[in-house]
Amino acid sequence: MDYSKFEQMAANVRTGVIKAIAAAGSGHPGGSLSAADIVTALYFNEMNIDPSNPKMGGRDRFILSKGHAGPVQYAALALRGYFRHEDVLTLRKLGSNFQGHPNMHEVPGIEMSTGSLGQGFAAAGGMAIGCKLSGDPGRIYVLLGDGELQEGIVWEAAMSAAHYHLDNLCAIVDWNGLQIDGKNDDVMKVAPIDEKFKAFGWNVVVINGHDFGEIFSAFDAAKACKGKPTVIIAKTHKGRGVSFMEDQAGWHGKAPNAEEAEAAIKELGGEF
Repeated sequence: MDYSKFEQMAANVRTGVIKAIAAAGSGHPGGSLSAADIVTALYFNEMNIDPSNPKMGGRDRFILSKGHAGPVQYAALALRGYFRHEDVLTLRKLGSNFQGHPNMHEVPGIEMSTGSLGQGFAAAGGMAIGCKLSGDPGRIYVLLGDGELQEGIVWEAAMSAAHYHLDNLCAIVDWNGLQIDGKNDDVMKVAPIDEKFKAFGWNVVVINGHDFGEIFSAFDAAKACKGKPTVIIAKTHKGRGVSFMEDQAGWHGKAPNAEEAEAAIKELGGEF
């Protein structure tokens, strides 16, 4: 498969992230940029969805459990055709539907309101159970931050998902090693992530979260696994694509100024 079209779309998604956060003057660029390749793969190849019918029966569902990275989901949804690109540029403005964290009641394509870390992951497990009980063929995809794994609710939900054999549930951990206060290892060590999920009864796949070949192969492995949920541990770089933001915890929740935004957009080479 030629991955160049996905790489370009991810650049477009990242450009939307920068433009929206710069226009807002606040937001979370670091974790939005690190997750852009994963989110692009989901919306533009992996998931069975229809922008003209966001509530289509049998659809796949994506929950952004690390809701502070909402700009990456907004940008992807806009590029996928759920709403206008310019709508995303109202991010965090008074009266805008595009809040700092996703709101399922205001924005088409948002399956769950998230922001309080861990709760989106738990809700995804509930959705997976609901699909099993109703015979809905849709798969549930949920993206967590690695710092989010410090929340106890994550491990309660992980235990539940394995207990109920939720093979229609695929979690992705955006493992960029940084959170708002610095390195995960300094704040509250979460490694070894793979061994912990294995101990909780999950199928575990570890990948480079910026390599589309590995991303798509991991999704195939998740669909092939029966009887247990799958977690894809995606090694990423915070601020991916913008050299002065990469691997810098300071860009977790800081908006670029006009000059920085211009430089970032030029470097990304995307369109939004």
